[in-house]
Amino acid sequence: MSTDDVSKRKVLVIVTNYGVEQDELLVPQRHLEGWGAEVTLAAVSMDEIRTLVGDEKPGRTARPTLTLSEADPDGYDLLLIPGGTLNADALRQQSDTVRIVRSFTSSGRPVAAICHGPWALVEADVVADKKLTSYPSLKTDIRNAGGEWTDAAVVTDDENGWRLITSRTPGDLDDFLRAVDTALTVDTP
Repeated sequence: MSTDDVSKRKVLVIVTNYGVEQDELLVPQRHLEGWGAEVTLAAVSMDEIRTLVGDEKPGRTARPTLTLSEADPDGYDLLLIPGGTLNADALRQQSDTVRIVRSFTSSGRPVAAICHGPWALVEADVVADKKLTSYPSLKTDIRNAGGEWTDAAVVTDDENGWRLITSRTPGDLDDFLRAVDTALTVDTP
């Protein structure tokens, strides 16, 4: 596959069925699909995904493609983990989340997480020696897990043989998506 042929790229998005931040799920999904990438949405169950806006107001709904337990991470080029406090807290407690994250990181494929999404990375014990950002309330968790937290719109880190792209909030989505685009169109370490 040529490195700039996004239409052949596959992205796995992992969420729970309630509480994912609307724009952190739907904006990247539409952006990537508009590019021609195949986006698979894996949730805890096949029930409708109910998003939230600002962790409180009901947002739009989405339909999962498959469940987390059915997801075979080997078939994907990039893992995307949206935030939303309720979503991220519940998602990190799923053993399948840890399995999926570790599959990507151990094979050197890129992972992109925004807002509270890096909680899944902390739970999977893969942030040691990585530089990343997140919603500010995760700073202590990330540092306790051995990561270097920084306050920036987007941080890309290629240490330990895999690319990590992180961002803070929906307000940083433009920068986040540019970094995701780069990860999908160039060779990663």
